[in-house]
Amino acid sequence: MATPATLNLQLLAAAGDPSDVTTIALAGVIASAGLRPSEYRAPIAGLGVEEFAWLLESEFPFLEWDSHLALRAAQKKAPRPMSSLDEFSDLLALLWDHRAEDDTRSLWLACAVSTACMSANHLWQDMGLPSRHMLGDVLASHFPALHARNDGDMKWKKFFYKQLCDRAEVHACRAPSCTVCNDQSLCFGAEDGLPLAAMAPPAMALHA
Repeated sequence: MATPATLNLQLLAAAGDPSDVTTIALAGVIASAGLRPSEYRAPIAGLGVEEFAWLLESEFPFLEWDSHLALRAAQKKAPRPMSSLDEFSDLLALLWDHRAEDDTRSLWLACAVSTACMSANHLWQDMGLPSRHMLGDVLASHFPALHARNDGDMKWKKFFYKQLCDRAEVHACRAPSCTVCNDQSLCFGAEDGLPLAAMAPPAMALHA
């Protein structure tokens, strides 16, 4: 299998529309599989093999057949997410419940975002995106109501987990509101940084 950076470039070169932000996000999550915890090293967790094959054919129609088969094999052999392990299924349900359209791309993206949330970096980095701004564009396109709810510009992973706590009526925060919380910078601080070095070609990393 190619390195993450190489695979990311291969996918975008094989894309039907390499400038489409959803395609870029899907390519980034697929390519970064090897950088995630072992339970989430499927190219996109939560999708069956045939559904994933349809994603590849739709988003990356010019992908070489050998690469296509290798990615399908990786999807097939990867562990299936278990709801008892973490919040993957809850995140997926949160995103799906806020979808703008009942379309396959929204399902693919919901699975991709949930998969990327299982890693430890900023979400835009774990999705292999060049910037946080592009992540916002992707979420606004597919999950506009959820995107609009983050009107305080909370860090996206923090925001998602707060939504899950609110859904479950779990009050994990000690402060009565964000405005008086001593840890406000942890939730609302800047998500600065460069794209993950393993994901970004040198020119992108230097000029991001």
